Amino acid sequence: MWDTIVLGSGIGGLTAAAALARCGQRVLVLEQHSVAGGLTQTFQRHDWTFATGVHYVSGVGPAAGPDGQFGRMLHWLSDGALQFVPCRNPYDIVRLPGFEFGIEHPQAAFRGALQARFPAKQAVITAWFEQLDAASQSARSLLVMRGLPAWLAWGWRLWRGAEVRRFSEQTLAQALTAIDDPQLRAVLGARWGDYGAAPDTAPLLEHALVTGAYDSGAYYPVGGPARFAQTLLPVVEAAGGQVRLGADVKQIVVAHGRASAVVFEQQGAEHTEQGVRIVSAMGVTNTVACLDAQVAPAWHDTVQALRPGLSYLALYLGFEGDIAAAGATAANVWIYEGSDVGRVWQAPAELDAPGLFVSFPSLKDPTYTGKHTAEVVALCDARAFKPWLHFADGQRPQAYLALKARVEERMLGQFVRHFPALAPMLRFHELSTPVTQHHFVRSPDGAMYGIEMSAQRLGSDALDVRTPVPGLLLAGQDVSGPGIQAASMSGLLAAAAIDRSLLRRLAG
Repeated sequence: MWDTIVLGSGIGGLTAAAALARCGQRVLVLEQHSVAGGLTQTFQRHDWTFATGVHYVSGVGPAAGPDGQFGRMLHWLSDGALQFVPCRNPYDIVRLPGFEFGIEHPQAAFRGALQARFPAKQAVITAWFEQLDAASQSARSLLVMRGLPAWLAWGWRLWRGAEVRRFSEQTLAQALTAIDDPQLRAVLGARWGDYGAAPDTAPLLEHALVTGAYDSGAYYPVGGPARFAQTLLPVVEAAGGQVRLGADVKQIVVAHGRASAVVFEQQGAEHTEQGVRIVSAMGVTNTVACLDAQVAPAWHDTVQALRPGLSYLALYLGFEGDIAAAGATAANVWIYEGSDVGRVWQAPAELDAPGLFVSFPSLKDPTYTGKHTAEVVALCDARAFKPWLHFADGQRPQAYLALKARVEERMLGQFVRHFPALAPMLRFHELSTPVTQHHFVRSPDGAMYGIEMSAQRLGSDALDVRTPVPGLLLAGQDVSGPGIQAASMSGLLAAAAIDRSLLRRLAG
């Protein structure tokens, strides 16, 4: 009998497991992939090491108070083994045809640079940041409500719910209508890829929370993103826990009205493990799919009505030579082919991506010793790849492989047009598609950030930490939102719901 069984070893599951282990619990972590870490994992091709989902991290700097809380928590969980290095400043660069703007931290520097670049828009810029500050406060209230017991969450919703709804139901596109300068509007709205929802559906609340998270600095893990699993899983094992890879969860067993066991397949055999409680960090859609339909049927129906978010294509590039001297930068580069930054890539085989996110992680980590790399990401509608989402690796038909090759060639050509000096150094390229995402992390329709980021998602109590099934809790980005900090905090909320001594850590 395990104290807790954690399903999934993404950052939400890792954090929940490590926090409970720090409280003396024996925790079993089940991961369907052969590598732990979810989208914090890395992979190697020859002399190049690539990150799959971490491009910068917020909340881990030396700031006192809430802005440094996440870093203090990770320091405690990892015994100081998990370290971060500041990214360059500006940490994000927005590029439009004939226009470039670097986004700096803190917010005062960002605002000052905007006012210098757009001197006729002083009042508009001031009003924009005042609106974002108010929306950010509402976002924090939403996170608190996710982790509270039902009766306390009800009271909190009475107190702050109207404000949260107002900023959840207002889209980023609606807020940007107050900005009549197309370049200024593009800079303020460009980074929606950080949470995976285009401006016409993205809640202003989420945009304010995610983009504002870097006001105290952007950071990168020393040693690369794989350090999350490398430092947190030993904490679980040191407390008597285990991590089992290749463990494909098939059923969450509910007996006598309480979740009490997990059935999974590993190496062709079926296994059952019992736990006092279960924390599912494998996505809410996958979680309800593992429950009998008669268990919490209303929850089933609500979850099934939530749609998956946008997926993405990721092109991994390997170089030889000094890429920094040829125009590569440690900052993330948001490239758009026009001033309309809200378009989603609908036809990857026929048209160029309307926008690309380019990151050079080998320039961010001072300990990296391999050859230089880049990751080029474009958010897309997954429908072009949907016929092949459930094909196993190695069994994908020629039609899929041909589509993948066409898209890879198109993205490569688009990258080279924007970074022509890097083309002679390019030695390797490989494309990840929505099919790849679905295979490795089991996200619905290969979604980049799980459930669609929308007002419906933010307002749904089906995504609270405490589920309608006693003994079963949720963690991961479906609960708290996308990104390392948000997903990790969901794991801490789930752990605190089990062991209340962790509430002091959350408050600090």
